[in-house]
Amino acid sequence: MDMAFVDYLTRFGHVLFGIVWIGLLYYFNFVQTEYFKEAEASARVDAFAKLAPRALWWFRWGAMATFLTGVILLGYRHTGLTADITVGALMGTLMFLNVWLIIWPNQKIIVESNQGVLAGNEPNPDAAAAAPKAALASRTNTLFSIPMLYFMGSSAHYASGSLVSNGTAVWICVAIIAALEANAIFGKQGPLTTVPGVIHCGLALAVVLGLILNFV
Repeated sequence: MDMAFVDYLTRFGHVLFGIVWIGLLYYFNFVQTEYFKEAEASARVDAFAKLAPRALWWFRWGAMATFLTGVILLGYRHTGLTADITVGALMGTLMFLNVWLIIWPNQKIIVESNQGVLAGNEPNPDAAAAAPKAALASRTNTLFSIPMLYFMGSSAHYASGSLVSNGTAVWICVAIIAALEANAIFGKQGPLTTVPGVIHCGLALAVVLGLILNFV
């Protein structure tokens, strides 16, 4: 089989699965979360018990498929990685890990608790603690998604340079990203609490990381 076709097919899958994943990420953060702030308690319980499980299935497996096709693509180009794709892939990997290690395990607790309530059981007390953990990781993924998407595009169309020539700049970016990820695990939402806040922070992060890669 023509390897160029395999490469393109993998890239097509990466983009398609990425649309599913990031589309649902934006749905959760920009639509569903804001709705739950205004919805009646009974409506929230019903949505968490019936709607959320379906959306979360597509969300987590979309993340898995995006990550795996991305790994394949990186394998093709490991000898010519740009600084842009390295930084973008790092954020994409952390986003994938956040989905499977933080967001989904905590959302599962919330979903099962609400399903239990519909069945006439008492809510799971662990759900109250699970909600903010899932929310912060989800907001952080939304924050990362904007610069991640920028660097995925710039790596092919406006690359700042090779990984070797931009080594110092890349390490500075890695330190910033690592600090934000640490906040996702141990910190607080801060300005990420609101939709405008997370969008503005995501755009600002893209600008900061872009300037570092291009001028440091």
